[in-house]
Amino acid sequence: MNCMFCSSRIRLQGSVAGLTGLLCLLLWSSASAVEPDKGATITYEGGVRPVLKTHCFRCHGEAGTVEGGLDLRLRRLIMKGGESGPIIDIENPSDSVLLERVTTGEMPPEEVKHRPTPDEIDILRQWVMNEAPGVTEPDGLDPSEYITTAEKSFWSYQPLLQPEIPITNHPALVRAPIDAFLLHSLEGRGLSFGEEAGRHTLIRRLSFDLWGLPPTPQQVERFVGDSSPLAYERLVDQLLSSPRYGERWGRHWLDVAGYADSEGYTDEDTQRPDAWRYRDYVIQAFNGGKPINQFFVEQLAGDELVSRPYGDLSPQELDALIATGFLRMAPDGTATAANKSVAINDSIAKSLEIISSSMLGMTVACAECHDHRYDPISQKDYYRFRAIFEPAYHWKSWQTPNKRRQSLYTDDDRTQAAEIEEQAKEIEVGRTEKQQEFIQATFEKQLAKLPEEMREVVRLAHDTPDKERTAEQKELLKKNPSVNVTASSLYLYDRKAADELKALADKANEVRKTKPPERFVRVLAESVADNVPVSHLFIRGDHEQPGEQVSAAGFRILGGTLFPDDLELPSTGRRLQFARWLTSDRHPLSARVFVNRVWLHHFGRGLVNTPGDFGQLGEPASHPELLDYLASEFRSSGWNLKRLHRVLVLSTAYRQSSRPSEDGLRADPENHLLWRMPVRRVEAEVLRDSILQISGELLLDAFGPSVPVMADRDGKFVVGIENLNAGRPGAVIPLKGQDFRRSVYVQVRRSRRLTVLDTFDAPRMTPSCIQRSYSASATQSLMLMNGEFPIARAEQLATRVMTEASNELPPQIDFAWQLCYSRQPDPDELSSAINYVQQTEKSYRERHAKSDDRTRRQFAMASLCHALLSSNEFLYIE
Repeated sequence: MNCMFCSSRIRLQGSVAGLTGLLCLLLWSSASAVEPDKGATITYEGGVRPVLKTHCFRCHGEAGTVEGGLDLRLRRLIMKGGESGPIIDIENPSDSVLLERVTTGEMPPEEVKHRPTPDEIDILRQWVMNEAPGVTEPDGLDPSEYITTAEKSFWSYQPLLQPEIPITNHPALVRAPIDAFLLHSLEGRGLSFGEEAGRHTLIRRLSFDLWGLPPTPQQVERFVGDSSPLAYERLVDQLLSSPRYGERWGRHWLDVAGYADSEGYTDEDTQRPDAWRYRDYVIQAFNGGKPINQFFVEQLAGDELVSRPYGDLSPQELDALIATGFLRMAPDGTATAANKSVAINDSIAKSLEIISSSMLGMTVACAECHDHRYDPISQKDYYRFRAIFEPAYHWKSWQTPNKRRQSLYTDDDRTQAAEIEEQAKEIEVGRTEKQQEFIQATFEKQLAKLPEEMREVVRLAHDTPDKERTAEQKELLKKNPSVNVTASSLYLYDRKAADELKALADKANEVRKTKPPERFVRVLAESVADNVPVSHLFIRGDHEQPGEQVSAAGFRILGGTLFPDDLELPSTGRRLQFARWLTSDRHPLSARVFVNRVWLHHFGRGLVNTPGDFGQLGEPASHPELLDYLASEFRSSGWNLKRLHRVLVLSTAYRQSSRPSEDGLRADPENHLLWRMPVRRVEAEVLRDSILQISGELLLDAFGPSVPVMADRDGKFVVGIENLNAGRPGAVIPLKGQDFRRSVYVQVRRSRRLTVLDTFDAPRMTPSCIQRSYSASATQSLMLMNGEFPIARAEQLATRVMTEASNELPPQIDFAWQLCYSRQPDPDELSSAINYVQQTEKSYRERHAKSDDRTRRQFAMASLCHALLSSNEFLYIE
């Protein structure tokens, strides 16, 4: 065999020689090392099996492969040994072949790059020397279906129960139950909450968190001046009730859904003309307070909630249908890829990856080809899960993107369109009659110009159908081309007649333009129930090697619920059953995963800081009881997201200052216990939108087709209509009234990320974005310093400041500070800014002696505004 990691040829002779392959896999990666618990007995299930499963099952038990006759998936099979006998000697454990090969360094072979770690060797040694302990396994146990007690007891797979709210030493600091959980953990480390942030900080924090925009000076003034004890709560409610809220929080979901306006997969990156309807659905769902369980069900099975055929749809039915665009967001190269079958199955796999990471918090992608190396998800589990969606993702009856667009025409629309078409056809019939009259009249005129003795012969040849003409007739017409009058040549003889005819054609076209516009939506819908595919496990993930047949079911670690076909529906109903199970009280993950994402976006770090992986490789929950409390409350409140926001932002924890303390830095330098509010950098879209709002240019037009992105002559991607000249980018064509819309409405092309967003870590949808990264790079500083966008916006901001504030410099600087930082400058800042502007004016005057005062002020103020927009205080939220 060839080792999967070192590519060396390994000869397997019995179980002992087979250890070459076994140990090569076992010791491949130090990243997979399991650190032994020095005070606990290492068992096969709790310590050894996870290591063997990660690196060895592939060759020793999985998918029917048992090299050297050695199966490692159960302890009793290991003790049995392989073709060459046992590899563990219970009576003389130190003589065990397993330990000999590992401890002497004989295994893995020298050519294997990664060597065994001391911890891995120690795990094996302790286990073998302690007589290889493990639970008693039933003789009839199927190794491929085995889930250990340790795996079953993993925290995220446990039923969701509401824990008791802990008692703290400082109850006055507890505004909400979440404060009690956090404070209890802090007090255990000798810490407490930090001081409350000032009102200027709080309104800026809330505005960015709930709107993705800075507050206006007027909003800040009202809040800071409101002495009511309910001022903060009123502010929260005002922000949650604004359309800006849905645009902000819709963007968060669009990340995990992998939203894109193009197909990706190939270099062509074909556009998706109707994807924006799903984006609008998401934004409206958040603004309208749609319960998140309903939000999930509609996205997974909205088509199964709507009667067929899709005719006169109610707003609710239309929502449900559009929501299934979620299942069409993965890259899809099936219309352009060279190998269509590969592209189809890759698109299905990416879709399942999006579903599992966004709603389940599980990583399942590797189980497409083999059993999951860390989590209790077998390859059979994966294909059972795929079978839920396979009637819609029918890979052998696949529809390419353009063929799956669903018309939104109503019955009235069709009736009206048919009536208008009849009107247009009547006009065209009249036009055709006139055209024939003109052609015949023109023919007679041309015929009269010929010698009289030729006229009848030419007339006969002309009137004879082309296929029936003799060779002599064809030659006659060829020699007299003037009589060959046709619809396309009529204008050469009678321009006036042609213009009459053109007017009639234009009239017919104008009539057709009055038809109701036909809208389309990108949906997922199953074929009729009698076309249900049979689902198979693919050996090694290869669709050309179908294995055993599988039924639609959930993952066994979560109960393995079966989803049989619903004979009462025109579809199989599998997805609808799955969606309802996912959002039921029986499911342990969905509410936990969603609540954790909301926490992440408010506090900068999730309670589980791997939001798409609640499994073995994910980070454990920093406050598991708090997570369960929030998830339980969220579920019992009807999956009400706005209520969850209020619970979080009204807490003492959220209102803390971000100022560090010596005690906190010493006891919890990473701030995992939340003894202060984390400082967070704004996302790419928030940065662009905030700059536009501050400069007074942001357009708040909502919904509709995405604002296009094009390449400019410098190779940057900017907002604009595609303008190519001989294949090369031409001048940027401005979009009147569209250039400065919010970034959520700007086209998301996988191959054309808007440069200003890409520089600040806009997500790459491959296939989705589970968690954003926040880098700090020289490229970002250079873009802010030299980029056309920030420079132009700084100039516009300077114009705004000079127009809306008084003519005096101090009020202008004060206004600029309020716009950018939501506060007034302190005396030192004001003094420094005045000095900077005055010195810059002086320098400008020395270079441009003929300039006037306003020009000099405009230049200096733009320079100051540019500095404000590039500052850390602008880029970061305290």
